[in-house]
Amino acid sequence: MTDTQPYGTPDQPRLAVHGEAHLDVDPEIAGLTITITTRGPDRRTTLDDLTRRNTHALDLIKSYGDTIEKLETSAFTLTPELTRHGRGERVRTYHGTVHITTELTDFTTLGELTTRLAELELTRVDGPWWSLRHDSPAHSAVRRQAVHQALTRAREYADALGTTLAALVELSDPGADHPGPGYGAPGGAMAFRSRGATPEPAPALDLEPQRQTVHARVNARFIMTPPRL
Repeated sequence: MTDTQPYGTPDQPRLAVHGEAHLDVDPEIAGLTITITTRGPDRRTTLDDLTRRNTHALDLIKSYGDTIEKLETSAFTLTPELTRHGRGERVRTYHGTVHITTELTDFTTLGELTTRLAELELTRVDGPWWSLRHDSPAHSAVRRQAVHQALTRAREYADALGTTLAALVELSDPGADHPGPGYGAPGGAMAFRSRGATPEPAPALDLEPQRQTVHARVNARFIMTPPRL
């Protein structure tokens, strides 16, 4: 049956409110992007060198075991660089690039791994990207707070009219979570590039986790007991 009185009636007055909540929580994941580059006089030499560097970087990351939650190769390119030669063109050199993305859950080893990766030849390290898991308890907690705020607000309005809430008729979620800086996007990032071997190991970087802002909003509609006006 279609509701022909979406805004209520004198016998069943409706009250519409929204609830909103924000939480600042510690991140659960730190992401790094590693870019390995090489250059050589021919395709095979460049590819062999890139393969060696890529394997070295992957083995280094994998050596941290269970602290690595994700490890992926996101892109690979091998591009010839052309130069003018007489009336035509010829290949001057080849450029190879591999992009690796990884995510860690143990922040105590993050600084050490970042430093060791930055020491590799012709390697660039970007990050960390701080984030929460999609099933983080923080998302549930902030939604509960938003619902609680909506209910509290509705009760305050009803109390101001000298009446009470009779029933909940609608609770909608207009896109509860809006991640703050750092959630699945660059935030507080650093970049490191190495062009040669370092004689002695550099000390591990002290990287402070960036707090994450989690936001939720709900819309609620209630029926009130008719007030005496």
